[in-house]
This record gives sequence, C-alpha cells and structure tokens, in this order.
Amino acid sequence: MRDQEPAPGHPERRLSTKETAELLGVKSDTVYAYVSRGQLSSRREPGGRGSTFDAKEVEALARRNRRESSGSSASGGELSVRTRITLIEKDRYYFRGVDATELAARHSYEEIAEWLWTGELRAGITFTAPKAAVAVARRAVDALPEHAGPTDRLRVAAIAAATADPLRFDLSEDAVLGTARILIPTLVAALPPVRRTHRDEGPLAHRLWARLSGRPADEASLRVLDTALGLLVDHDLAASTLAVRVAASARAHAYAAVSSGLGVLEGPLHGAASGLAHRLLLDVLDQGNAAPVVADELRSGRRIPGLGHRLYPGEDPRARALFALLEEIPGAAPALAAARDIVATTARHTPLHANVDLALAVFTVSSGMPSTAGETVFAVARTAGWIAHALEEYGERPLRMRPSGQYVGPRPPRPLPE
Repeated sequence: MRDQEPAPGHPERRLSTKETAELLGVKSDTVYAYVSRGQLSSRREPGGRGSTFDAKEVEALARRNRRESSGSSASGGELSVRTRITLIEKDRYYFRGVDATELAARHSYEEIAEWLWTGELRAGITFTAPKAAVAVARRAVDALPEHAGPTDRLRVAAIAAATADPLRFDLSEDAVLGTARILIPTLVAALPPVRRTHRDEGPLAHRLWARLSGRPADEASLRVLDTALGLLVDHDLAASTLAVRVAASARAHAYAAVSSGLGVLEGPLHGAASGLAHRLLLDVLDQGNAAPVVADELRSGRRIPGLGHRLYPGEDPRARALFALLEEIPGAAPALAAARDIVATTARHTPLHANVDLALAVFTVSSGMPSTAGETVFAVARTAGWIAHALEEYGERPLRMRPSGQYVGPRPPRPLPE
C-alpha cells in the first residue's frame, strides 16, 4: 500500500467503496457493515456519488482480518475474534457494555435477546412462533424415541423448522432477525409439555416452564427461570458459540448455525454439566450429607460438577444472581443447603466457588424437574446469543474462521501401503 500513502503536503489517499471491498475481500454491503460497527470511518466527498475511505485505516483492518484468518493472536497463538457482544472482566460480564446481571434482573429474556441483536431494548416484546413451523417441528420431534434427550429434540426441531422456511438462505440482517424471533419460540413449542394444561403464549419463560415441570408455576419460580434464561443468553466464545461462528463464516443459514451450536452444547463439559450437578445434589439430599458423596466422586477420579469456572477466579456472577433469587423460594431451601454443603466440603480439598451449573441444579431439583432440565434452559437461552454471533459473523469476510493445521505426521513421500 506504499503507493497509496499521500506525499508530504498532499491530502490523505481515499479509496472508493469498490476499491475498499476488493482490498478487504468482501462485498460492498460488508464494507458498510464495518462502518456501522465503528471498524471503518467513511466520508462523502463534495459532488461525489459515493463514500470514500481512508486507505491507511482500510489497510489496518485488512491486516487484522489476515491475522484472524491465520488463527494468530497476541495471547499465545489462540484464535482471537473481535466481538461487540460480551465482555468478561474481573468476575463480572457485560452485554454490549451493560452489566449482564443487572440486565437480567430488570428485563425479560426476550428483551435481553433484542438488546444483544440490535443494541436496542424493546420493552414488553414477546416472540411468537408461526403455526406452520411449530407443526413441522412437533411432528419431527414426536417421531424421536422416548429416550431422546432435550438437545436431540431441539436440534431436530431447528432443522425441521428450517425446511418450513423457504427464505432461510437470506442472510440480510432483517431476515436473520426475523428468523431468530420465530425460531426460539418454535424450539420451545416443539418440546413435549409435561403438564396437560399449558400455555403457548405470553413470556417465553411461562411457555418453557410447562416443558420442564409438572408443577403449577408460581411467580417467584417463573422469575428465576426468566432470569436464568437472561443470564445464560451469551458468554463470549464458548465452544458452542465458536462452532456457530464457524458455520456462519461458511455462510450457513441461521437454523444450521444454531444446529451447530446445539451439537457442541451436548457435551458433558458444556450444556450438560448442570445435569451432573443435579444428580449430585439428589445424592447429597438422599444421603443427608455431602461428605460421602464428594468422597465417592474424588475416589473415582471425577471432578466435582457445579464448582469452579476457568473465566472466574472468584464467584460466578450468574450463580450469585440465581442463588439470591432462589433464597426467596421456600421450597428451594433443602437444595440450597445441599449446595452449600457441597461447596464447603469440597473446599477442604480445593477451594472452588459454585458456578451457574450448581445454581441451575438447585432450581431444577427444587422445582421437581428432570436432570436434563438445566440443559434445556441452557440451550434455549444460548440460542439468542448464537444468533447474535452469527449476525456479527455474517458481516465479516467469508470463511475467515479457517485456522491452519500443524502437520506432525510422517514426512512424505512414503511408499504406498501394501
């Protein structure tokens, strides 16, 4: 780019939109997406037909994109991705710069989802699923065997809903937002209800409750569920979110990107972790003491589920927020006491704080839900965050999420095997 630098005393070199797009290897629409996100500045010249861009600024962005596509970063070679969605810092986390726990305390899951997607809060918004999409998704889910897990059902529902949407390949922002607002309630509606009398209208937490518990919902419990959904909506580049961004980088549509996230979420170290904590809590409640249960886990060489988090040296802020709400539910007292017993007992071996999986387990145990309920809550909540990351990735250069493999096998040429 030396030929583009201005000579002394001359104005800065400006690039047209076409030149900028060619240099960055993107479409013209993506150039303006960079502008809207503050990654590029534009200027309309007097008498000019279009915007122009500072050549040095464009080159700097091109260099950053090249570094990302090679998987390099300043933190030891790990893949680093610029994002405006979530910041995790000093045992707190923020959605678009706003404290996430405060957002979850004051706003519904749907409102927080809109904040992640658009940077605007739409008070009182609820998501509605079209009957045709729900019917297709329910038929697909009902065909699964009884032992199918919640993530199996949600993944099948997502793909089934995609087949009912002929416009799913439209990756414009408005189209993807429209998909998001119908996909999430479709996933919930496709899950088999536990209660015979249930509502498929109103806030999403109310609809989800009937898929998780056979008990009537009280306001305090619904508040915990809605808050849990809001707290879990995103958590930076977790494994499932990275999978979503890889799919979006290849320009997979939103349904397929969400399906990618659900596939990764099913791992025991991710979305299914709360189920392990749920069963641990039941064992402690059955034994009446955490000591023998924790001892069995340690003797078997297993880590204690529901404790510690690699991103929070101190207390997981999501767990802190949920525990505070669970204190207001009288029926949660035994499970809360068991959770505290687990933390105190394990502290003799390793001082670890409770994480959100243990808090979710207290909620699911005290609400009479199955051990898989926490996984369902996690998956439904995180779908909104995945959509936010997919939207971000659609604005980036295609196929940039392509790290290079470091081959460590035998050097060629080798003879053909016999």
